[in-house]
Amino acid sequence: MTLPPSRDPEAKPVKPFPVLRVITVVGIALSLFQLYAAGIQPLGLFYQRPIHLGFVLVLCFLIYPITGERPRGWIGWSIDGPLVLGGVLVGYWVPANIDAIANAIFPRTQDVAVGVITTLLVLEASRRCIGAAITVIGTVFIIYAFAGNRGELPFLADWMPGILNHRGYTLDRLASQLTLGAEGIYGIPLGVAATFIFIFVLFGAFLEVTGAGKFFIDLAYATTGRQRGGPAKAAVIASAGMGSISGSAIANVVTTGAFTIPLMKRLGYRPAQAGGIEAAASTGGQIMPPLMGAGAFLISEFTRTPYIDIVMISIFPAFLYFGAVYLLVHIAAVKQGLVGLPASELPKVRDVLLEGWHFLLPLIVLIWLLVLGYSPMRVGYYAILAVMASAALKGIWGYATGGPTLEGGIALVRTGIAKTLEALELGARNAVAVSIACALAGIIVGVVGLTGLGLKFSSMMLAFSGGNLLLALLLVVIASLILGMGLPVTAAYIVLIVLIGPALTEQFGIPLLVAHLVVFWWSQDSNVTPPVALAGFAGAAIANAPPMETSVQAWKYAKGLYLVPLFMIFNEPIIVGGPIPLVLWNGLIAILALTAFAAVLEGFLLAPVPIWQRIVLAVAVVCVFWPSIAVEAAGAAAIAVFFWMNHVASRKWAGSMPEQAAERGR
Repeated sequence: MTLPPSRDPEAKPVKPFPVLRVITVVGIALSLFQLYAAGIQPLGLFYQRPIHLGFVLVLCFLIYPITGERPRGWIGWSIDGPLVLGGVLVGYWVPANIDAIANAIFPRTQDVAVGVITTLLVLEASRRCIGAAITVIGTVFIIYAFAGNRGELPFLADWMPGILNHRGYTLDRLASQLTLGAEGIYGIPLGVAATFIFIFVLFGAFLEVTGAGKFFIDLAYATTGRQRGGPAKAAVIASAGMGSISGSAIANVVTTGAFTIPLMKRLGYRPAQAGGIEAAASTGGQIMPPLMGAGAFLISEFTRTPYIDIVMISIFPAFLYFGAVYLLVHIAAVKQGLVGLPASELPKVRDVLLEGWHFLLPLIVLIWLLVLGYSPMRVGYYAILAVMASAALKGIWGYATGGPTLEGGIALVRTGIAKTLEALELGARNAVAVSIACALAGIIVGVVGLTGLGLKFSSMMLAFSGGNLLLALLLVVIASLILGMGLPVTAAYIVLIVLIGPALTEQFGIPLLVAHLVVFWWSQDSNVTPPVALAGFAGAAIANAPPMETSVQAWKYAKGLYLVPLFMIFNEPIIVGGPIPLVLWNGLIAILALTAFAAVLEGFLLAPVPIWQRIVLAVAVVCVFWPSIAVEAAGAAAIAVFFWMNHVASRKWAGSMPEQAAERGR
């Protein structure tokens, strides 16, 4: 099975040669504009965001034609041509008319008209590059804003339940809300996309073009390849490294999975199992510091928490997630009697580091500048310069030590320029989908703010759950799964936090930062949860396995995606801090609980786990999540006793393995 072109980040529809040239020029221009704004001359809100959106709309309509895979022809261009010009208008209008817009008491007719055009272009762009589901959701929110006695669609007021009813708004009022202020399309989501997210997507593109992906994969194989299930463990480690800079779980599956999935199958993993492991590991890359896809930047902006603080508190939860995936992979390898790859087929750590040590320098620069307190946008700018400088130094060193010649010098310069331009274009291409998603999320946020829907939704959530926190969290999980079937992770997170965030914090007393992290984590679950598991489907395509079976395997290996957020809620010191002994205690029982859960799920740890032990262990895991020190301690003690019993059983089990092998041989 293959992904539709509109949903597959690797898909590049065939286009006539001049169109490709135009896409390249526009993409490079967008990246240069973003670099200028990030490192040379910061721009104001109503300059940066509209210009960014204009560029992105133009790119979107050039990359994704109305005719799909078929050539546009004159009919296609008669539609796409005006849309491209509309994108230019969007990028020009607000910056060119900012003084008139700011001084107008009532919105001018021409501003309203451009606002309507902007909204329609965002809806159509989202349909092309993301999918119809998110476009339908945005359209429903717009209709909801009109559905009131004083709105454009007063007849719909009678269809609204009492709690959802509102006064209704006119076209002028809604267009002003969405495009003439900082509460709609040009709000926080697009603002984050136009600054922090883009610059780090561009950083990832520079790493990809210069060969960082191969370096991370080779390093993972060199360190884990000889262990049981080595390629699967390498997939976990490589996906943790690549996923945090790729910005897309699906792109991560396609990138690292092309190497890891065939090797896992060769080692003995079933095809669906190999695809599921890669999907689970790639999804975890989105919660892995320092970049966390787009999540850390949005959480920082919404909660007014410094970006470096978001990164620091996310390290341990990410460690728990990948530790759980790694453990499940190891258990599966031991149960199936798998072995690692022979040393002769693996790269050596020393050789990998000697060849690619320069890829570590930009990451060191990035972390160092974050610790010093630089803004994320400026950090991304300097990190890109560090990538370029390290790649240039590596090239110059190779040129100097390999016998320098004039022809070689010219070739080196040409290669450097070509790689730079390729990275600038790739960064712009990769940012299109996330920027469009953030722009459309701005429509939803604007309508929610205008109609007060967020408070109403929180009231409904409180009524449905009856004030029970577990039921409320179950509703959040269900909502995140449903939204994730049609929305990218970033958009799903924004919609969820706007709608249910007030209820989690004000009605149930969950700290603001914890609420945002929980919603962000659960927004990832559509990548690995059937029936629509996008990362699982991508893994199935590479593994040549049934998509649904692969998705079930991904769901199983990604269980930490559900448990770790629960731990954040019921054991919040690991996020909000507290006395050092309490933080250490919570960290210890989190590790114990996830290890025990893996044993319950697989029926195996160091040795097979009997049914009665699995039942007792499941109860102990629940106790560890209980908001009581005494109950937590009892659960942790029970898990510790189980570990000891399983360790003792493992000696007897290991001793019987040769006999079992001989029996199978007979």
